[in-house]
Amino acid sequence: MRPAPPEARPRRVVVTVRGIATPEGPGRAHVSRPPRAHGAVVLSHGAGGSLGAPWPLDLVVAREVLVAAGWAFVFVEQPWMVAGRRIAGRPATLDAAWVPIVDALMRGRGKLPRPLVVGGRSAGARVACRTAATTGADAALLLSFPLHPPGRPEKSRADELALAPDPTWVVQGARDPFGTPEEVGPRLPPGATLLEVPGVHSFPVGSRAALIAALESVTSGLEGMLLAGAPLHRAWSSHRRGHPQGPPD
Repeated sequence: MRPAPPEARPRRVVVTVRGIATPEGPGRAHVSRPPRAHGAVVLSHGAGGSLGAPWPLDLVVAREVLVAAGWAFVFVEQPWMVAGRRIAGRPATLDAAWVPIVDALMRGRGKLPRPLVVGGRSAGARVACRTAATTGADAALLLSFPLHPPGRPEKSRADELALAPDPTWVVQGARDPFGTPEEVGPRLPPGATLLEVPGVHSFPVGSRAALIAALESVTSGLEGMLLAGAPLHRAWSSHRRGHPQGPPD
């Protein structure tokens, strides 16, 4: 039997789980890395409950679509979740854990490639925005960004959303009580794209096809970002100057 051509052969994705020390206790990173990854997408969870099994649908679809498109995908468990607590700590403690986790993933032996896309769902999206400058993020993927607590639009978190890097993609449920697309849209920072998906703050199984379409739109945008090469963090720009033929492995 004739072997399949290289483009038809399935990618061998290496899946690892890594514990990472932080000032708030150990965190955990679930890494899915295809060969010659274009870059890294690092996402985290919301502020309540347990990761458990299965993962939230939007994170499942994000992993499937991004890895299939050639991006390394990392799901980060914050220390409070690793410790078995059911409710997150204060925002400052989440930020204090997130920054060293991302830093550890991007340095040393086995470091993930740039560009770096940060984000998460709900509270994880807020953390990624607040720390984007510190982590040197090139882009962001925000799932169900909680613009305000349910029924309290006056408690806006638009100041956090404004810190998201350019480009950013926001995937928002059509009836999200934490902020509908109609509410989030006018608050988007420059370079941000809003993608509306049927659902509320968490997405039902019936939203899977729409989530796939939204995440495929994100991968198309990321491909355009790679081809353009700007505006990106200085670490990625430096790499491109040294390797002008294409993205890093």
